[in-house]
Amino acid sequence: MGVSQILFWFLSALAVLCAVMVVASKNPVNSILFLIVVFFAISGHYVLLNAQFIAIVNIIVYAGAIMVLFLFVVMLMNLNADTEPPHKSKYLMYAGVIAGSSLLLLVVAALRRNEAVNQLTELKTGEVGLISNLGKTLFTDFVFPFEISSVLFLSAMIGAVVISKKDKEKAKP
Repeated sequence: MGVSQILFWFLSALAVLCAVMVVASKNPVNSILFLIVVFFAISGHYVLLNAQFIAIVNIIVYAGAIMVLFLFVVMLMNLNADTEPPHKSKYLMYAGVIAGSSLLLLVVAALRRNEAVNQLTELKTGEVGLISNLGKTLFTDFVFPFEISSVLFLSAMIGAVVISKKDKEKAKP
């Protein structure tokens, strides 16, 4: 068993365990922290697949920005378990078990038919997903659309500033 296989199984177990803890945790702050660990484990899978750019974007955008925002919102809401109404319906639990088992059966059926699951991924092989290849393609083949999109973003920022200045001028007496 190679290093990449050991890392794969460790990251997979970590992601599944933390994903279960996201659902099972009664404290929303703990759930968010477990979800951040899941995102880091998924980023580790991206690195194993030689897609470093996607791994970094996943860490920056999801684990860094969105989860910190969720954490701040939950902490500002000050949710207390004492104020929650008690859940008395057993039918919702049965519906959740049926829906979860149906999803599990669907995932197992999809994985059985997929031939790519049986192929091993080796660390640092191939050129797919590397940041240098993305940069070369972006600044050679797609330089014109890239520059057009940057001009579009610049004009949108200028428009937002102009609209906000007009609103402030109208608000002054």
